[in-house]
Amino acid sequence: MQIAEIKKEQQGSTGLKNISGSQAVLDAFVAEGVKTVFGYPGGAIMPIYDALYDYHDRINHILVRHEQGAIHAAQGFARASGQVGVIFATSGPGATNLVTGLADAMIDSTPVVCVTGQVFAHLLGTDAFQETDVINITTPVTKWNYQVTDASEIPSVMAKAFYIAKSGRPGPVLIDITKNAQLQLFETEEYQPCEHIRSYRPSPIVRKEYIVEAAKLINAAERPFVIFGQGVILGNAEKEFIRFIEKAGIPAAWTIMGMSAIPTDHPLGVGMLGMHGNYGPNVLTNECDVLIAVGMRFDDRVTGRLDKYARQAKVIHLDIDPAEIDKNVKTTVPVWGDCKETLPLLTSLVEKKLYPGWLQRFKDYQQKEEEKVIREELNPTNEILTMGEVVQLLNELTGGNAIIVTDVGQHQMVACRYAKFNQSKSNITSGGLGTMGYALPAAIGAAYGAPHRTTVAIIGDGGFQMTLQELGTIMQFRPNVKILILNNNFLGMVRQWQQLFHEKRYSFVDIQSPDFVQVAKGFGIPGQSVCERKDLKGAIKTMLDHQGTYLLEVMVGKENNVFPMVPQGRGVAEIVLCREDV
Repeated sequence: MQIAEIKKEQQGSTGLKNISGSQAVLDAFVAEGVKTVFGYPGGAIMPIYDALYDYHDRINHILVRHEQGAIHAAQGFARASGQVGVIFATSGPGATNLVTGLADAMIDSTPVVCVTGQVFAHLLGTDAFQETDVINITTPVTKWNYQVTDASEIPSVMAKAFYIAKSGRPGPVLIDITKNAQLQLFETEEYQPCEHIRSYRPSPIVRKEYIVEAAKLINAAERPFVIFGQGVILGNAEKEFIRFIEKAGIPAAWTIMGMSAIPTDHPLGVGMLGMHGNYGPNVLTNECDVLIAVGMRFDDRVTGRLDKYARQAKVIHLDIDPAEIDKNVKTTVPVWGDCKETLPLLTSLVEKKLYPGWLQRFKDYQQKEEEKVIREELNPTNEILTMGEVVQLLNELTGGNAIIVTDVGQHQMVACRYAKFNQSKSNITSGGLGTMGYALPAAIGAAYGAPHRTTVAIIGDGGFQMTLQELGTIMQFRPNVKILILNNNFLGMVRQWQQLFHEKRYSFVDIQSPDFVQVAKGFGIPGQSVCERKDLKGAIKTMLDHQGTYLLEVMVGKENNVFPMVPQGRGVAEIVLCREDV
């Protein structure tokens, strides 16, 4: 029976309707408000794609060129929109091609729902064509996964999938559906979203006594310091966070994932933490007397050596995931809960204060960084173009209002150091996993997630070649993505480490690239390449003004390094400003 005929089946007096498993999946999507799906068809998921033919007016399917492109696109969509990203993939290699993106989404707390096709249930375990045990493969990199072998399970399983993906600490969910379950007809009621799962508590109960203890520590502090991560953005708590730091008067620094939660020019914003973060936030982490961590997980790139990290400070940790409390850094006062709920409670108890002398310490370190690093990076005195000056011009021409999607490497660190943001959900990058090839497909997804905004993908020459096939997706579906390749003819970050720590033994980092402009032209995408400063601003303006996707390649210095830097094995206060200090 065709899907169109199934739809015409008259509902009985019980209110049940007779549908296929495939239609049940799509009905769930419609009920959950899904309008965009990224995917790639194949034999084991063909019934769902057949049903999708009749949903073209309600669900926009974007045919990617590789399943990894699908999940990165869904991640970009989720990060730009705040909604759940959705993916289709077939069994076997289709499903395994999602694993990198699942791991990326897991560590960066990105809500995505993957639906994979699977062989017929009676073939499971027989090594059938394109059969893979996707459940066991993806268990370590999903928040939840489940295999459906009977269509009657689909409505409730899909409802749970969306609820788990977006509730509490968000994350990726994978639902594997056997082909027989996709084809099977069954009777079902109207789809019901999930609002509760027994034994699953997405947000821990807020313990008010800890809020009181935290407020007492903050009110007694002389040098308090706030560090915040993506939890502020995921909790939609940007306003609550700003009210907190402004009332308490506390300097605040962001992790890479927390960037854009507050405007980068906020008077209390003191810069980025971490290995290539700003000088002051790193050094003064080891001088504050109370450290307030909000929605961040004390990643090793933020802490450096743990035995040298903030040993002098009382630590207050606000997080929705109890597993993060005391995992890396011992907490004095744990504040479990959604920061949208806990921050107002804390704000109501903290005293209104200012710390002018303490804030000036950050400004003094910033001035030192300006003199030794930033000035030359943004306004170089030689003819070689720097990544920093490219980002600076991009700030000038976008007014800090663009979504910037970065790949992984030196360009990522430079973009995160110098990009300006005025609104949240503007910095999209692979933070925890560090996935090269992330930016191009993620930018495609971001363009669908926030179509009213300008999306710029900043990519290195190495990362671009990992997923450049997604130019085919752009060619076919025409999302508006500005592609900015910072080309130094090296795998730059590895080369920097080889230069600094391996006696300049450049082992397989000298990467050759095709003519990117001609490659883009083959996909119907216009572009240009620049290598001289006099052409740079005009080229960026041309890229931004172009209606549709445009590729701009900028040739930058081959052996420029990213500083400051916390060398591996050192504490955050041992951050260095130049090569000679390493």
